[in-house]
Amino acid sequence: MSAGPAGAARTSAGAPHRPALVAGDGGLLDAAEAVAADWAALGVRGSFLARHLDTGEQLGFDIDEPLPLASVVKVPLALVVLDRIASGGLDAARPVVLDPATSSVGPTGLAAFRHPVTVAVGDLLVSMLSVSDNAAADALFALVPPAEADARLRAWGCAGIRVRHRMNRMFECAAGAAGNDFSLALELAVRDESTGRHTIETLDPAHANTGTAAALVALLERVWRDEIAGPGATAELRRMMGAQVFTHRLASELRADTLRVSGKTGTFLHLRHEIGVVEAASGDRVAMAALTRSDRRAGLAPDIDLAIGTAARDAFEALRR
Repeated sequence: MSAGPAGAARTSAGAPHRPALVAGDGGLLDAAEAVAADWAALGVRGSFLARHLDTGEQLGFDIDEPLPLASVVKVPLALVVLDRIASGGLDAARPVVLDPATSSVGPTGLAAFRHPVTVAVGDLLVSMLSVSDNAAADALFALVPPAEADARLRAWGCAGIRVRHRMNRMFECAAGAAGNDFSLALELAVRDESTGRHTIETLDPAHANTGTAAALVALLERVWRDEIAGPGATAELRRMMGAQVFTHRLASELRADTLRVSGKTGTFLHLRHEIGVVEAASGDRVAMAALTRSDRRAGLAPDIDLAIGTAARDAFEALRR
């Protein structure tokens, strides 16, 4: 394993941030450094890790830094729920009633509905992972509370992932700090990144749902190898992650009939993430975690999304056999 400097992003003290690079050889180190430099040029800080699931070769940087996960937390939540279903502790056909008057906010899935709806637990999982449905996620959190999900992950040895709150808690904390002014909430998030003192509690790694790139890739590796939970649960999680509709990050530069990208995005204020696994017809399988936070005071940043996709493409090409 090698490490070295890259990039020109600034720390709170104004000094250049020097990412801790991780790679197995010189060529992989160069690839990791290029990704870090590309992100820094866009004003992006974060963590990136890509690991070949069969050779163990990997490349990345700052892989042990815990960051708020936003909707990426829906992957470990889904695994805990699917494991409970597989063990008989929860019925996938169990009906759950969601009322828009009390359900969680969000732009997609059941969160965007205007009228009460009854949905089976198994279909809540589908909506949560395919379109990142916050209402579906929090309905599942009502069945498996955050503390229970967190305890199950710890029992599985997933120490680098913490589940502490429901999805709607993010919006409640943002509203508590900025009222209904989402642009002010974004301004606070960017400002607080430089000070390390977070006005919005769920952006503070000490209180947020958090994970490291290393822990998230390790989770994906165990899911794809059937080395965590039950095989029925892991197989179903792989299937559902393969049905995600969003392709603007990891998959954006990996569009080919010979490739399959299974992933889960996470977006909140200045956070833009995705974790996933790229599988090729050749047999290559590469797990990835891209966790970013930007200094951009903009709700949309397609160039950052594309930079995540470019990182995924370059890492996959560097690691494939």
